[in-house]
Amino acid sequence: MGFLYPGFLFALAAIAIPVVVHLFNFRKFKKVYFSNVQFLKEAREQNFSRDKLKHLLVLVARILAVIFLVLAFSRPFISADPTVNNNLQTAVSIYIDNSYSMESVNKEGSLLDEAKRRAKELVKAFGVNDRFRLTTNDFEGRHQRWVSAEEFISLLDDIKISPIDRSLQQVINRQFDGSSSGTNRFSYLISDFQRNFVSHAALKLDSSVHTSFVKLNANVLPNVAVDSVWFLSPLHKPGGMEKLVVQTRNYTDKDAIGVPLKLTIGRQQRAINTINIPAEGIRRDTLSFSDLKSGWQQGMVALKDFPVAFDDQLRFTFKVAEDLKVLSIKGTPGEKYIKALFSADPYFKLTEMPESNIRYAELASYNLIVLDGLQAPSSGLAQELKGFLQKGGSVVIFPDLDADMHVYSAFLNGLTLPSVIQLNKEILSVNAIDLKHEVFKDVFEQIPNAIDLPEVKRYFGYARQSQRNWVNLLQLPPNKLFFGEFMVGDGKIYLSAVSVDTKDSNLPVHPIFVPLMYKIAFGSSVAPPLYYTLGKDELLESARISLTANESLKMVSEDFEVIPELRQTPGHTSLYIADQVKKSGYYTLKKGDTILAVFAFNDNRKESDMNYTTEQELKKLSDANKGSVYDLKRDSLPTGNAAKNNSTELWKLCLVLCAVFLGVEILLIRFFNKTKIIPKHESSSYPHHDSRPE
Repeated sequence: MGFLYPGFLFALAAIAIPVVVHLFNFRKFKKVYFSNVQFLKEAREQNFSRDKLKHLLVLVARILAVIFLVLAFSRPFISADPTVNNNLQTAVSIYIDNSYSMESVNKEGSLLDEAKRRAKELVKAFGVNDRFRLTTNDFEGRHQRWVSAEEFISLLDDIKISPIDRSLQQVINRQFDGSSSGTNRFSYLISDFQRNFVSHAALKLDSSVHTSFVKLNANVLPNVAVDSVWFLSPLHKPGGMEKLVVQTRNYTDKDAIGVPLKLTIGRQQRAINTINIPAEGIRRDTLSFSDLKSGWQQGMVALKDFPVAFDDQLRFTFKVAEDLKVLSIKGTPGEKYIKALFSADPYFKLTEMPESNIRYAELASYNLIVLDGLQAPSSGLAQELKGFLQKGGSVVIFPDLDADMHVYSAFLNGLTLPSVIQLNKEILSVNAIDLKHEVFKDVFEQIPNAIDLPEVKRYFGYARQSQRNWVNLLQLPPNKLFFGEFMVGDGKIYLSAVSVDTKDSNLPVHPIFVPLMYKIAFGSSVAPPLYYTLGKDELLESARISLTANESLKMVSEDFEVIPELRQTPGHTSLYIADQVKKSGYYTLKKGDTILAVFAFNDNRKESDMNYTTEQELKKLSDANKGSVYDLKRDSLPTGNAAKNNSTELWKLCLVLCAVFLGVEILLIRFFNKTKIIPKHESSSYPHHDSRPE
């Protein structure tokens, strides 16, 4: 047995009071004169032994009453856990869930306010020498210190709703991260325990920590959210038509009817719609708009929903490029079809390089590289192109059919492409086209029964490949590659069986050639993410950034400024921001006064699902990890040392026993050995006088 406040045990010295009263008789007697006291003396002698027993019992009752009163103030307890050492200091870590779901209300007010109140109750129940540590979703550095009860309560008052989302396992790992051993360690997690917060499969508790789940209960709220957005095309041209897909989600079991949806670009409204979202389902709508100017664009899709509003808006950014850079590496100087194709549209900025003078350092600045009839492609070029493809670039290879097949095979193998088997000289027609592929998607308004496809006179025969990493877009009989797409890293490489020469095929002059090459070029534009998620994304993607000794970067918003950490990778730059961005909105990356990029941050949609882990599920999870669960709808938090180590407190029993012994004392004084009234015949003719003390 232990005591929560052992200092009160010094009050046991009060036992001396009834003992002193018993030893020194302070009773006063009144003299009464009798002519004969013989009969009174006999009565006194007959009751002496019983009076002595009575006084001893009263003394014992008084001593026990004092003892149990003192024990009640000392808060005795019997520990239910043998691992708790009452001689060690206690370390208590309390997690307060401050996610968006804690804005929900019940009859006690908001869940966050109730969580703060419960945490204060827990802190006050511990000893003055115990230490405390606060954990929230923000994982702030100032919360990593062990503090006193007063400082802990001060930290509690500063907690606000945070957009950062954490998992239950992350919180548990954080609570005693870096804490020293040699203490009794207790963990309390106060949350509404959303399903997305609890990870049943991955949850593991430290057996040396006494863990308790304190479940708050919120009212079930309806919620509709803008879930995600994406463009049908990664390419954005000035003045071009844009198609944005918006996905909305209904988290309730009732249909959402007539929800207004609005799209704005900058401060201008671009599209509006009214949608119906099925119960517990999703709805996808395509919003079209045009007439954009070049530069970075800030977009927002918003709907109206109440009372959960943090997920009603989704911000995104994208860049409308002034041009698309294409590089043509030519092996045949007189070839004209590639130049004519890309020179026809001013959006394409074509650069030509001869095979004999390739400037490798410039390759990363292009979106699309076309190898046009190279006569002797080198292994060094293959390595440079492989790095270009790893970064998401696109390459088209039109071989020179008169070149050495062994040289081409070695070059193609360096790009993980199939080897050249032989040069075929036969007249064939392409017999199959993959109309479902994105290259040919939206190219044909109507597909004729007998579609006109290119004819070939000479072509390279390639070794057969597995179907895992390539697609045969145009096919020669029987199942031979004519024009195929291969995935290399994050990029795409397109391999043709013929050259761009009419003596080999009519592909350069065929109507399919223009849309084929244009769609490949449009698909070569590598678009950065439209938006990032707070608390989840810490690395931002950007085009390659070079800084001189006197230059620096900064990322700014309305009332925010931070210097991101640069991490250079081949072809592009990553910006590490850790957890410094804590508010949704637009953030501009600047080098001096030059805008390099604009990033959009949104709140995590995991908090949108207002479904909670049931008490039975939480108990099952807790029992598997030797924890305990308190549902505040029914249970009250344990107080005192019971809160500390799940022990049984005895102070109430002590108060009851104190009252019992006080009652015993009263009964003994009132009824035990009551003075006997002597009958008149026994007192003879003498009058009766009361000789009891005053």
